[in-house]
Amino acid sequence: MEAYCLKCRTKREISRPQQVKLKNGQAATQGTCPVCGTKVYRLGKA
Repeated sequence: MEAYCLKCRTKREISRPQQVKLKNGQAATQGTCPVCGTKVYRLGKA
């Protein structure tokens, strides 16, 4: 699964993805960018 990294300014494959629930109750996938290590999010279920 890919997510947009704000630091690299490109789409990257999510490293160590995990399902999370946001404050508003929406499902999301959270992980890290494999290049720079920044947290990345992708809304919706995987």
